[in-house]
Order: sequence, then C-alpha cells, then structure tokens
Amino acid sequence: MPTAREPRPLTGEPLALDLLNTRWNREGVTQDLLDGTEGLARWLADNGLDGAHPADADVLRHLRQAREALGAAVDGSLEEGAPLVDAVLAHGRIRARLTGEGAFEEPEFTDPSWAPAWLAARDYLDLLDRAPDRIRRCAHEACVLHFFDTSRNGTRRWCSMASCGNRAKASRHYARSKES
Repeated sequence: MPTAREPRPLTGEPLALDLLNTRWNREGVTQDLLDGTEGLARWLADNGLDGAHPADADVLRHLRQAREALGAAVDGSLEEGAPLVDAVLAHGRIRARLTGEGAFEEPEFTDPSWAPAWLAARDYLDLLDRAPDRIRRCAHEACVLHFFDTSRNGTRRWCSMASCGNRAKASRHYARSKES
C-alpha cells in the first residue's frame, strides 16, 4: 500500500474520471501519476483494484490507452471518442449469472491486464447512462481536472472551491478593483 502523500489535487471521483485525473497541472507544469508503475500502484490502491491487478507494464500501457480514449470522449466529442473507448471495451464483457442471492453480473476479460482499463471505460458508460450532463471539466482555464457534478442543482463549476473556485473569485475581484 502506498504510504506517500497523495500528489493529486482531486481524488474520489468515479473510476473513469479518476483515471482522467491522473494528469493535472501544478504551477503550469503537467504532472502524470501514470508515468510509471509506482504511480499505477497508487492509483490501483486508491480505487480498490490493487488486490486483483498487478502494477505492471501491461496494465499501465492499457490504462494509459483507456485514459486517452476517455479524454477524447469527454474533452472532444462522443463521435470522436466512441471508437477509442470501444477499442478498450472490446477486451472484456459482462457475464450475467443467477446465484442463490439473485441476479449477478461479473466482468470477464480477454486478458486480465486489460481489467482496470476496461472497468474505467465501463464506468464511463454508466456515467453516460446516469447523467451525461453532469460529467464536467473544471471551469478554470488552467485546470485539466474532471468531476461528476453531484450538487443538488447541478451547477458545480470547479474541481474544488478551495483551489480553482477561489482563484477565479480572486481574479474577478482583482479585475474589479483595478477598474475602480
């Protein structure tokens, strides 16, 4: 289990968006949690996937591919991103079963190293089914983070009021005071 302090400014989003948030800006420099297997181990642990999936080069490669596919769909267009997301989803499927407790669905993968990437892509489909208009990119022009807006009225604009929201407020205040 990773013991270092969490480097990312936003965690806890749904799996697909948390994967997108493995890239962020710090003081104008892009940071990437998935620059190696150590960051991959952290991401797997943060998302409860570390027990079943190794932090190896294959998982890392597939997860980066899924991140690019999700980025194309979320930041570009569904038309542009759909084939890329579908390419990730082609490596697994949902198997429906009936158990003593009732209906059960479990994912199956062509290659287990695709599992985390496939799960993130599948999570994106679930978010699209639930509320596609609530999948957002932070409104701050220098921020690349994404979030799923769970606010009551659906008007959240910032990844975090403490960082991006306050920067925008301070910028507006500075502009108003400069005009006066």
